[in-house]
Amino acid sequence: MKIADQLYVSIDYALTLDSGEEIDRSDPNQPLGFIYGVGQIIPGLEEKLTGMEAGEEAKLTIEPENGYGEYRDELKRNIPRANFPEGVELEAGAVFQGHGPHGPVSIRIVSSDDETVVGDFNHPLAGERLHFDVKVVEVRKPTDAELEALNASCSPDACGSCGSGGGCGGEHH
Repeated sequence: MKIADQLYVSIDYALTLDSGEEIDRSDPNQPLGFIYGVGQIIPGLEEKLTGMEAGEEAKLTIEPENGYGEYRDELKRNIPRANFPEGVELEAGAVFQGHGPHGPVSIRIVSSDDETVVGDFNHPLAGERLHFDVKVVEVRKPTDAELEALNASCSPDACGSCGSGGGCGGEHH
């Protein structure tokens, strides 16, 4: 069976950057599983997996615009220091989880003083070319439980028609 919309897919993968640094990989004997075509993984990886079958292996390069996006300077923002817990060290590079209007967001601290914190809201991999070494482990129709879990993870406001290919705000790999 070839990878296509609405099928359950599982892959073993290793993810590296242009520098050769490995930044992520699937756990041994625990491939990454997702339903294809509903936005559970980055668009470029999903597109390049199209038509592959269980047992196939590939080295796939995903450009930033099809991964986590280009780095955008306008996503650096000044945030009042009072918005952070008192007594917390706000060192450059520290990452905090916050809640935005569309769900959780990560904020990387660029700098701070007594009044203002400069936060970077770009995804940590924004602007990076991604290199996936993948092996397709399984391609099949999803179970009812997998479809129910997908639909339960999506609210109508966040996803629209998530279960029918509308895309979801879930974690992207």
